[in-house]
Amino acid sequence: MESEPLTDRVIAIAETRELEVLAGLLERRGARVLRYPLVQIVDAPDPAPVLAWLRRLCAGECDDLILLTGEGLRRLLACVERHAPPLRPAFIAALARVRKITRGPKPARALRELGLTPELPAAQPTTLGVVETLRGLDLRGRRVGVQLYGDDPNATLIDFLERAGAEVLPVAPYRYADAAAAARIEELLTRMRAGEVDAIAFTSKAQVERLFRHAPAEQLRAALAATSVAAIGPVVAATLAAHGVAVQTMPHSAWFMKPLTAALSAALGPQEYMRRR
Repeated sequence: MESEPLTDRVIAIAETRELEVLAGLLERRGARVLRYPLVQIVDAPDPAPVLAWLRRLCAGECDDLILLTGEGLRRLLACVERHAPPLRPAFIAALARVRKITRGPKPARALRELGLTPELPAAQPTTLGVVETLRGLDLRGRRVGVQLYGDDPNATLIDFLERAGAEVLPVAPYRYADAAAAARIEELLTRMRAGEVDAIAFTSKAQVERLFRHAPAEQLRAALAATSVAAIGPVVAATLAAHGVAVQTMPHSAWFMKPLTAALSAALGPQEYMRRR
């Protein structure tokens, strides 16, 4: 029997919400996966501002809605169902009415779960991709809802919208919290420094930031230099670069888990396997 491309490769992953999905993709290609979820996603600590934003949306006070993550849309829906169930039909109707701009496939998938589709998918699944998609449009006087991710105020996007003359209505339905205990992170760093990890895969900028909050940057860069660093896409790669970490592996265009797995297989797999493909 021929071996899978990642047989005998040890890959650490920092994913949280879809931890087992990514682990399964890698394990089916033969990898031994080390699970180190660095962050957890939790609801906004105070639902009141989120509910106030939802009521404005339902009252017709948004013309456009920018959805940056699928998680955000699902958290908004969960907030309605948990705190204001009678609002659900109006929320779905409002989503159908507004012009929806999505950053990447995940918010588009979350919309499809509700029987909806985006009117303006971003040309690239990044903040700058959203900006470029909107740049040629007349946004003067438009009321634009922006679903933020985590605690990031996304100044780049908000500044662009305000300069374009839009009224910006941001909402932050969730935030990132530390998941892995300090001892677990130390275990991961020790393994990387000892050369026991072939690659570490990051799937969100929050994971990178969590790691760099744990220890001095010099120590973290030294540990990461001892392994191959993979990023799911350019946002994560840029975050790593800002911390002085070079990314060796990243999908070329489609920035989600299956392409990341394929990129890792191409980077770490035996050459004879790749030639057979």
